[in-house]
Amino acid sequence: MSKTISEKDNKAICERYRSILRSLRDRSTSQELATIRRALDLALDAHSNVRRKSGEPYILHPMEVAMIVVDEIGLGATSVVSALLHDVVEDSDYRLEDIDRLFGEKIARIIDGLTKISGVFDQHTSAQAENFRKMLLTLGDDVRVILIKLADRLHNMRTMDSMPAHKQVKIASETLYLYAPLAHRLGLYNIKTELEDLSLKYTEPEVYRDISMRMKAAQADELRYLKKFSSPIDAALKDEGIKFTIKERAKSIYSIRKKMINQSVSFDEIYDKYAIRIILDTPLEGEKAICWRVFSIVTDFYHPNPDRMRDWISTPKSTGYESLHTTVMGPDGNWVEVQIRSKRMDEQAEKGLASHWKYKGDDEVDSRFEQWINRVREALESNNSTALEFIDDFRFNLFSDEIFVFTPKGELKTLPKGACCIDFSFEIHTDIGLRTLGAKVNGKMVQLNYKLKSGDQIEIITSSNQKPKEEWLNYVVTSKARTKIKSSLNEERKQIAEYGKEILTRKLNFLKIKLNDQVETQLLNFLKLRDSQELYYQAGLQLLDNQLLKSFVKERNGGFVGYIRNRFKKQGASPQIISNSQDKTPSKLVFGTEEQDLPYKLSPCCSPIDGDDVFGYITINEGIKVHRKDCPNAIALQSRYGNRIIKATWISSDVVEFTANLVIKGIDTVGLVNRITQLISHDLDVNIRSININGDAGIFEGSIVVVVRNRVHLQNIINEIKKIEGIKSVERYLKNA
Repeated sequence: MSKTISEKDNKAICERYRSILRSLRDRSTSQELATIRRALDLALDAHSNVRRKSGEPYILHPMEVAMIVVDEIGLGATSVVSALLHDVVEDSDYRLEDIDRLFGEKIARIIDGLTKISGVFDQHTSAQAENFRKMLLTLGDDVRVILIKLADRLHNMRTMDSMPAHKQVKIASETLYLYAPLAHRLGLYNIKTELEDLSLKYTEPEVYRDISMRMKAAQADELRYLKKFSSPIDAALKDEGIKFTIKERAKSIYSIRKKMINQSVSFDEIYDKYAIRIILDTPLEGEKAICWRVFSIVTDFYHPNPDRMRDWISTPKSTGYESLHTTVMGPDGNWVEVQIRSKRMDEQAEKGLASHWKYKGDDEVDSRFEQWINRVREALESNNSTALEFIDDFRFNLFSDEIFVFTPKGELKTLPKGACCIDFSFEIHTDIGLRTLGAKVNGKMVQLNYKLKSGDQIEIITSSNQKPKEEWLNYVVTSKARTKIKSSLNEERKQIAEYGKEILTRKLNFLKIKLNDQVETQLLNFLKLRDSQELYYQAGLQLLDNQLLKSFVKERNGGFVGYIRNRFKKQGASPQIISNSQDKTPSKLVFGTEEQDLPYKLSPCCSPIDGDDVFGYITINEGIKVHRKDCPNAIALQSRYGNRIIKATWISSDVVEFTANLVIKGIDTVGLVNRITQLISHDLDVNIRSININGDAGIFEGSIVVVVRNRVHLQNIINEIKKIEGIKSVERYLKNA
C-alpha cells in the first residue's frame, strides 16, 4: 500500500480492501479481482496526500462507496472498479482517455456518467435541471451510474459530522428532496430509509434526537412484546413444517416523524412503531401459495385490520417489490404490522430491482424496469417545462404511491396515486390523451378530473375534434400527461400568436406606427406582459382592442420623458420598499454572518415568530422572506436554492407582536368555546384575531389566531389550553406551498 500515509491509515485501507475481496469472492474471477487491485492502486495515486474534512485519507471514501455498492446494492466487480475510480477524473490529472485505455470502454462510460452528474446541485437552478436530466438519461444507458451515485451520497451522509452546519443542512435537504425518492423508486428501500433518517438528523436535529432517544428507551419493552406476539405464530409454522425466519424491526425515525405530522399525534400515540417480518425459505414456484398460507395462520391468532391489508405479491409494485402486509390486533390491544415474503422477495426488497436489471437474467424484472425507463425517456425527450417544474414533476412521479387500474380489455396499468382519467388516457397512448372527450369508470360516466382508485376499470371516449385544455394541467399528476398537454397547448398558442402578429401589425399601421423591436418592447411595458409571444397571443385572441392601442399611441407620442413619467405614474413614484409586517417597530431579525439589518417579510406558509429557528430566503421580486426551519417548504428551498439561503438571527425587542394560528382538537362539551376564549382573553390577556370551532359526533376541531410576543409566549398559551378538560391536542398550523 501507499508509503506516503501513516501505518494506521495503511492498516485501515488494507482492512477495507480485504472486506471488498471477501464480499466478491464467490462472484468474481481472478482476472476481475486483479482489475480491482489495479483500480485501487490508481485511486491511491490519484488521491495521494488528500484528506477529507474528518481528517481520514480520501481514498477511504471511494473504498466505502465500493463496499456499499457490493454489500448493500448487490452489484459486481465492474461496479466496484467504477466506485473506486468515481472521483479520479474530476479530482486529479487522470483523464477519461486514461481510464478507457487502462480499464476499457464500459468502465470509462460509467466514470464519464458519474463525472457529468457530480454537479447536479452545485449550479444555479436551470443548470441543476439540465444536470438532473443528464443523470436520468444514464438510466437508459447504464443504471449502475445512478446506483454508484446513490452509494456515494449515502457514504457522504454517513460521514457529515465534520462539515459546517450550513453545508449539512443543504446536503441533507438535497438528499431528502431527490436522492431518497430516487432510491425509493429504484427499490433500494434500506438505502432510502437510511438517507431519510440521516437527512432528518441534520435538518431537524432536536426532533431526530428526541425520537431516537424515545425509540431506544422503549426498544427493550417493544421487542419483548413482539417476542410474545410472534411466539404462537412461530410454533404454528414449525408444526406445519414451514422453513422460515422471523425478524423484529422498528419503523424508521423519519417515518415516525412523518406519521406524527400527518396524523397530528405525539410520539406516544404512534402505536405501530415496531413490526415483524416473516421470511419464508421456499422454491420459486410455491412462493405465492405459501405466503397466503402463512397469512392464514397469522390471522388465526390475531384479527386483521381490513383497511391495512396490502397484497404486493399478486400485483407487485413497479419497482419489483413483492410482499404481503397486514396489520393485526395483538395482545393488550396493540396494533402490529406483519410482513410476509419469500427469501427471494426479501433480497429484492433489500437490494432493489435495479441491481437485477440485465445482470441476473430475470426477464420479468427486466421488462418492469424497462417500462419505467421508457417513462423516464418520454418525460425527458419532450419536456418543455421550466427548470423547477421539471424537477418537481419528476420528483412527484418518483415518490408517489401507486394505484392499479384496468383497461376495458382487462390490461393492468400502474399510475401514481392521485391520477385522474386524463392521466390514464395518456398512459394508454398520446393520441388518445390528446383527443380525450370523456371517460367511464366502472361503466359510469365521470368527470375527467375524477381521481382514480385501485381496481377501477376505465374506458376513454375520444373525438377527432377535441384538443387539450389548459385546465387539464390542474388535474393531471403524471409527467407524461403534463408534458404532452403543454406541448399541444404551446403549439396551438404559437399558431394563434402568428395570426395575432398579423392582426397587430395591421392595427398599428392604421395608427401610423410600424411594428418593430422597439415598439414591441414599449407595448410589452405598456401592457405589462412577459414576452412577445404573450403579446401576439393576446392579439390573436382579439384581447387588444382599438381603444387600448390608441391609449398606447397617445402615451408613446408624449416622447421619452413623457413615456417614463407615465410609467412611474402607473407603477408608483419610487420602487416599493420591502419591509416586515410591523412597520411601527424596528426589525426583529438580522441576516448573514455580519448580522446586517435588512428589510424582510415573514412567510405566511409557516408564520415565524420571535424565537423560532428560522432562515432567510432571497426571492427574485420580494426581497428576503423568512421561513421556519421546520416549514413544510424548507427542504425544497434549501435544496433547490442553496445559494439564496441566508442565516437569520433574532434580536431582542419586547414590543413586536406576531400572529400564530393554532389548531385545536378534542371532545365536544357544553361551554367549551367559552372556556377557551375566557382563558385566552381574560386569564392570559391575549388578543384573539379570529376563532372558528366546529363539532361533529362528539368531536370538535377548530382554529384560533392569537397575537403573541414570541415563541415562549406562544408555548405558554398552548400549555394552558391543553389543561382544559376535553382538549386532546393543540398544534401550530403550517401551510404547504
